[in-house]
Amino acid sequence: MCGIIGYVGPRQALPLVLDGLRRMEYRGYDSAGVAIQSEEATLGVARKAGVLANLEALIDTGEVALPGSTGIGHTRWATHGGPTDRNAHPHRDSHGKIAVIHNGIIENFAPLRREIEDAGIELTSDTDTEVVAHLLAAEYNSGQAAGDLPGSMAAVCRRLLGAFTLVAVHADVPDLLVAARRNSPLVIGVNSGEGEMFVASDVAAFIAHTREAVELGQDQLVVITPQGYEVSSFSGGEPDYREFHVDWDTDAAEKGGFEYFMDKEIAEQPDALANTLRGHFDGTGIVLDEQRLGEDELRTVDKVFVVSCGSSYHAGLVAKYAIEHWTRLPVEVELASEFRYRDPVLDRDTLVIAISQSGETADTLEAVRHARRQRARVLAVCNTNGSQIPRESDAVLYTHAGPEIGVASTKAFLAQVGAIYLVGLALAQARGTKYLDEVERDYRTLSEMPAAVAETLTMMDPVRALGREIADSKAVLFLGRHVGYPVALEGALKLKELAYMHAEGFAAGELKHGPIALIEEGLPVVVVTPSPKSQPVLHSKLLSNIREIQARGARTIVIAEEGDDTVAPFADWLIELPRVPALMQPLVATVPLQVLAAEIARARGYDIDKPRNLAKSVTVE
Repeated sequence: MCGIIGYVGPRQALPLVLDGLRRMEYRGYDSAGVAIQSEEATLGVARKAGVLANLEALIDTGEVALPGSTGIGHTRWATHGGPTDRNAHPHRDSHGKIAVIHNGIIENFAPLRREIEDAGIELTSDTDTEVVAHLLAAEYNSGQAAGDLPGSMAAVCRRLLGAFTLVAVHADVPDLLVAARRNSPLVIGVNSGEGEMFVASDVAAFIAHTREAVELGQDQLVVITPQGYEVSSFSGGEPDYREFHVDWDTDAAEKGGFEYFMDKEIAEQPDALANTLRGHFDGTGIVLDEQRLGEDELRTVDKVFVVSCGSSYHAGLVAKYAIEHWTRLPVEVELASEFRYRDPVLDRDTLVIAISQSGETADTLEAVRHARRQRARVLAVCNTNGSQIPRESDAVLYTHAGPEIGVASTKAFLAQVGAIYLVGLALAQARGTKYLDEVERDYRTLSEMPAAVAETLTMMDPVRALGREIADSKAVLFLGRHVGYPVALEGALKLKELAYMHAEGFAAGELKHGPIALIEEGLPVVVVTPSPKSQPVLHSKLLSNIREIQARGARTIVIAEEGDDTVAPFADWLIELPRVPALMQPLVATVPLQVLAAEIARARGYDIDKPRNLAKSVTVE
């Protein structure tokens, strides 16, 4: 996933483009580059491998002149070609007149590359993006849309396969950008009062200048000038776009005094959860969001699939326990990348819940499309207004977590869990497995969880100290039962993402079926313990697991509710949580695991906002 920004207006473009890149650097940081259109009909281009600061240092040398009021910029996460200067965007045609930036993958770039090489053009990078620059130049110079940059872009896009966002500027076409999208995010920022326009991968890139935005539809092309924007489709059909107002501001995208965005986002979890839950009970029952499915449609559901990736997959595993308990419906939780390849049995009475923070996750999007082709109903749980997955679903429940900049998910995960609990209550209400007063009671209980999360956050100093103490460990194991099992998986994932440590999450009941062989002297093992009051049988079984691993020399890190004195003798470190109902425990139990992973990574000297090799959203398969 890459970060894209474009500007047209009265101001110098370079500072605005660099500021936009800075706000989106989390989207890709293998390299960065800019192209600025000058009044002398030339393009000034600067590119540099590595973090954005490397590009800024190059610009500061003055080696490249970059004046002009039209410009584009890009931060890259490498797919085709390594993270080098020559592969950094923007890419130009052989005459240096056209510059192109790109997010996504051109799947048929190999035959297109051969076509360009057969025409005698020498390519200077290993990327699929450079192919687009040369194709665009050929169309503009001698194609059917010669001299028409938007028409040339549409013609090129019709030839491309894959997922892409493209933005191009031409040295001879002043004050104009042309952009196109297919299966990849692109939004327009409209600042009509100042006579300026933006285009970007993320509204965070231009939120300091305007909160009025436009979301492009599939296979759409937009022409941007200081006077406004014009949307069309690749094939000439009716344009599909949506204007909307961004309801958060620049403060929400800044660190707010924290060392890292992830620290801030962990602290924001009570608000993220509260904002997600707020307003979903109107006195007559649970209400969902846009394009909502009616109770008649929910009533006929006879099976539920949850499809998602990464942390969102773990949120789905948590939700399975609640939905099955509340509705008596069978629930299957699937990795989106595997879903359609195993030919799942779907029909009109199947509900597919697709979870994605960005709404652009490639595997989840393809799972949604497969489900729709099988006539299943699809409900999206998403944090990004107007993104592709909600647009292609029958219904959407938005998680109002606000922008999540840190690559490793924190507040978005908790918001997703809360949102799917709402879906579970809506299904129970529609199917009659819960009376209205029971639904309201559970909703009120759920609405108390933000306060429990806030209380948990006040108890994290010992967890931070623990993180520093075990930072040199080679591995950490995580154990849980019931809803504690997906919490264990999420804790292990966070540690892998942030600290680059070997970490594994296991269902504690499986310990003696193999994983106990991993236990050795001094190994830290985190155990997510259920309540002795609400789950006494499982609590007893977990206590046995703790004794087994401690007897073999492991160091036990026990997460338990306040007042659980039975675990204290067997815990080398005891992390206490507020008392909450059993199904709600993941909302508090996940928090110390996030803090622990962040503190271990910090102690090891890593940037917890930008884990190596990872991007915030995987928009290509």
